[in-house]
Amino acid sequence: MRSVAKFTPALAAAVLLFTSSLAFAQETVDVGVLKNRDISVVQNVLYPKAGRLEIGGHVGWMAFDPLVTAPNFQLSIDKHFSNHLGFSTLIGGGYGFKSLKYAQLEGPAYGVAPYAYGYLASALFGVEWAPIYGKMTFGGAKVVHSDVYGALRGGATLERSIIPGGGITAAPTVSLAVGTRFWVKENLTVRLELRDDLMVEYRKLTSNWNFKQNAGVTLGVTWFAPRSSR
Repeated sequence: MRSVAKFTPALAAAVLLFTSSLAFAQETVDVGVLKNRDISVVQNVLYPKAGRLEIGGHVGWMAFDPLVTAPNFQLSIDKHFSNHLGFSTLIGGGYGFKSLKYAQLEGPAYGVAPYAYGYLASALFGVEWAPIYGKMTFGGAKVVHSDVYGALRGGATLERSIIPGGGITAAPTVSLAVGTRFWVKENLTVRLELRDDLMVEYRKLTSNWNFKQNAGVTLGVTWFAPRSSR
């Protein structure tokens, strides 16, 4: 009996400690209100761009000018310094055709041939900033990785007068663009870009400078060089 009496206080203490720990685990701990600066989400980038060269070919269409429409092809070369910032080069060529509106104006009903210029070629250089990287899924079957970027480029655009004898002009150009990439695999993407080229061109027949916009959309495929082993 004495041995049982000696054991009982220790047993009671163990039972008390066990039950109190269970009760504590079930309680909700209030840590107060978390502010935005206290929360950070780290997302692993499956397809990093940092330190890689990206080369692509794109077909485009400048379809927003009421007088001239211009199918075109663009070659892009991008050097990515980080996942967000890179140097962008865009070399393009195409041909400006009369739009249906232009053909109507120069027809027998109006008899007017507007002094318009059509796209021939361009060379643009600038910076690309990609602040958004994300992923989405279609029906839970496949995850697609993508980014969203903006680009500011500058250079020159070569254009030809639609009116015979109107000459060819090389116009200083500032280009604004927004686009997105969709990764097909690590080294291959599909790239969509909406671009607006703002230019000032000298026109031979009127001997003055005119402001013009070439807005268009391009769709292409780009290839990333393998990541350096260094």
